[in-house]
Amino acid sequence: MSALRVEAHLGAGRVQIGIDAWQLTLELDQHGLAHCLACRSAAGGQASSEHWPRHGSDPCELLSQWERTRIEQLLRD
Repeated sequence: MSALRVEAHLGAGRVQIGIDAWQLTLELDQHGLAHCLACRSAAGGQASSEHWPRHGSDPCELLSQWERTRIEQLLRD
C-alpha cells in the first residue's frame, strides 16, 4: 500500500501531499478534490497545470475512484 500523507496546507484551498516519493500540489473546492496544480515524480521530473493540456489531462482525472476517495478522506482528517 502506498504511503499517503499531507505535507503542507498552503492556504486558499491548496494542499501538498506525498504519495510514496511523489509530491502533488492539489486544489480543493466545496466538492473535494478539484485538480492538480503541480507534481514532482520520484525521479525528480516536474510538471504544472500549464503542461496538462499538452499531455491530455490533469493527473487527478487519472485517479481511480478509490484513490480519489482516499485522498479526500485524508484531507478531511
